[in-house]
Amino acid sequence: MKEYPRRVSPFDSKDDYTYSNLIRKKGEEGNMKSEPTVFLSYPFLLRLKLESTNLPILIHYTMRTSIRQYSSRPVEDNLLNELLAQAEQTQTMGNLQLYSVVVTRSDEMKQKLAPAHFNQPMVTGAPVVLTFCADYHRTTTWAQHRKGHPGYDNFLSYQNAATDALLFCQRFCDLAEAAGLGLCFLGTTVYQPAAIIRLLQLPQLVMPVATITLGWPAEHPNPSDRLPLSAIRHDETYQPVTAETIDRDYAAKEALPENLEFVRINQTETLAQIFTDIRYTAKDCQTLSTGLLEALRMQGFLD
Repeated sequence: MKEYPRRVSPFDSKDDYTYSNLIRKKGEEGNMKSEPTVFLSYPFLLRLKLESTNLPILIHYTMRTSIRQYSSRPVEDNLLNELLAQAEQTQTMGNLQLYSVVVTRSDEMKQKLAPAHFNQPMVTGAPVVLTFCADYHRTTTWAQHRKGHPGYDNFLSYQNAATDALLFCQRFCDLAEAAGLGLCFLGTTVYQPAAIIRLLQLPQLVMPVATITLGWPAEHPNPSDRLPLSAIRHDETYQPVTAETIDRDYAAKEALPENLEFVRINQTETLAQIFTDIRYTAKDCQTLSTGLLEALRMQGFLD
């Protein structure tokens, strides 16, 4: 398996790796090549400057990976606040910022949160746990105190707020990883939301939608495989997904040694069966969906 170099942060060096400075330095050196020139900006972000068009293009580098083991080095609050404040510049519906984040640092609270995330060890092992919430409570309260007439106790409002919260979360993740921090996104937030709501004392019109564990990496795993672009891109209209396109797009994934071993260990015929018959069964999805809908009603987003 290919080994990737340790992730580094722009803060690890005194050099200025900003795009504008690199362009300036390149111009000073008179290095005008016809081929695309690659500039390092963030640890997993590359900037390509196409000389023919003078157009910078961003692409994500394949070093990005989830981190589940963290060092004892603390995540300073001033750094956390700076990253959260920068993440506020992400897109938001109507500039309302329909999100909030609950920061959990105490061991006691992390121990209480862990069962809601199926006791995944990252929850108690990370210095910080962040719960990102769809939040119409603050906006509604603001409107009520300013002679407004809010009506956001409906599913559309939840969808808008959830989108805002996820955009905020992803922007924070990008910034945190650019600073050299490691994190893991916990999809279990929507599996047992009622427990999280009670523990974090979330009021009406606030719903947890995402959780990340955060800290300085104590591991540097290889990136996970990804499907080819042909599997996800559709031009003009959604194109048919056929047996032929499935064979083409999933061939490399199914042939990976770790996935072949995964099939052997689970005693299934195919990789797909592990996901449908073991990890994410129809019964479990239905049960968890019922709990999610109940939580949405409890928080006032559904009748």
